[in-house]
Amino acid sequence: MRITTGKYRNYKIYMPRGIRPTQDKVRKAVFDILGDISGLAFLELFAGSGAVGLEALSRGVSELTMVESNRDSILAIKRNIGLLKAPACNLYHLEAEKGVKLLFLDKKRFDIVFIDPPYHTDMAKKILQTLEGYDILAPHGLIIVQHSKSEILPGTSLIFDLIKEAKYGDTWLSIFRHAKA
Repeated sequence: MRITTGKYRNYKIYMPRGIRPTQDKVRKAVFDILGDISGLAFLELFAGSGAVGLEALSRGVSELTMVESNRDSILAIKRNIGLLKAPACNLYHLEAEKGVKLLFLDKKRFDIVFIDPPYHTDMAKKILQTLEGYDILAPHGLIIVQHSKSEILPGTSLIFDLIKEAKYGDTWLSIFRHAKA
C-alpha cells in the first residue's frame, strides 16, 4: 500500500498482519469527499497502519492525531511515521473510546474524525455514541465512518446528522456533521 497524493506521494506504508487496510479506491473517495483539507486538524480512530491519517498529512493537514489499541499496529504506525520522516504526530496507544475521552479532557477539537473500526463488531455505533457524550468535533467538522454494509448506522442523533453515504461493495462510508452546523 502506498500514499497516493501530496507531499509523501508513492511512499510505501508498512502494514501489520491481521489488519484490514482501507482500500485505495475507498481512501481516494474519502479525500475526494473532503476536498482541500490543508490546515485542518485530523483524527483517525482505529488507525491500523495509520495509512488514512498519513494520507491526510501528505495532503496538508496541520495536526494529525491517531488512536490505536493494537500493539503491532502502534509499532507499524511508528515505523511509517519514521519512514516518512513526518513531523510529530500525536499517537495514542489506547482503545478508541478512552482516546476520545482523553482528547475531550485535553480540550482538543478536530475538523475531521475518521473512524474505521473492525467490521461486524458494532464498534461504529459505540464510538458515535461516545462522540455524542464527548464532543471533540469542531463546529463545522465532519465525521467519516467506514463500516460494513451490514452495520446500519443511525441517520440522526442528538448532535449529529448523517449527510451522505457512499457505497463500495461491502464497504460503506457514512458522513456526519453537527446537527447545529
